[in-house]
Amino acid sequence: MPFDPLLIIELATLGLCTGYMAGLLGVGGGMLISPFLTFILSARGLPADLAVKVAIATSMATIMFTSLSSVRAHHQHGAVRWDLVKSFAPGIVLGGMLASAGVFAVLKGSALAIFFALFVGFSATQMFLDKKPRPSRQLPGHAGRFGAGAVIGFLSGLVGAGGGFVSVPFMVAHNVATLNAVATSAALGFPIAVANTAGYVLSGSAISGLPAGSLGYVWLPALAVIASCSVLTAPLGAAMAHRLPVAQLKRVFALVLYALAAYMLYTGLHG
Repeated sequence: MPFDPLLIIELATLGLCTGYMAGLLGVGGGMLISPFLTFILSARGLPADLAVKVAIATSMATIMFTSLSSVRAHHQHGAVRWDLVKSFAPGIVLGGMLASAGVFAVLKGSALAIFFALFVGFSATQMFLDKKPRPSRQLPGHAGRFGAGAVIGFLSGLVGAGGGFVSVPFMVAHNVATLNAVATSAALGFPIAVANTAGYVLSGSAISGLPAGSLGYVWLPALAVIASCSVLTAPLGAAMAHRLPVAQLKRVFALVLYALAAYMLYTGLHG
């Protein structure tokens, strides 16, 4: 597959946009990268099934870099709840490895996609309406956080996203301030990306027909271009997150969740 100038421009634009979204909303950008990268690969002759898997794996790998860039900006504002990062991370690693090391390659995702769309749509509605959780509602203990992390990591591994679409609503529903939830989700993106990328490399190590320069399912040339551009705009998005009113930030994030829910519902119904 020729790595021509037009392809570089397409990937660079994708990286700039997703980096900004990652910093602003605490999402890894995978749900934006995956469909566009699937289209790019398919248009250049890669079989559709393989294109989807390469796009998911490569988009997840970019989150390792986007997360580090955006979390640095959030940390400078003191917004990252590192105590939550430490308690969620072990479950995230386990869930991510279970998904990416093989489950995503064999699971029929239609029913999961429909369920996931309903869950995300419900979470978006809660955020958009800005309903306040009960003041007494707190995050679960260490066992509960391990379980929640495992679910976040597993779902992220199946769809190639950084987990913010689940972790932010979950934390906000348990009285974590929205800005802290967004910043903490950005930090959680790193263990999510590392665990899942390792799984994609392992599960794709024996697959033939991958684009030149692939490591397992991860397409390294695309990773280099997207990641190098996304780290430039992620701090800009993170800085903007600290300027927007909390209610406005919730509504922006809700719109992203609605778009994600619509995409997943379409995928499930046409699977």
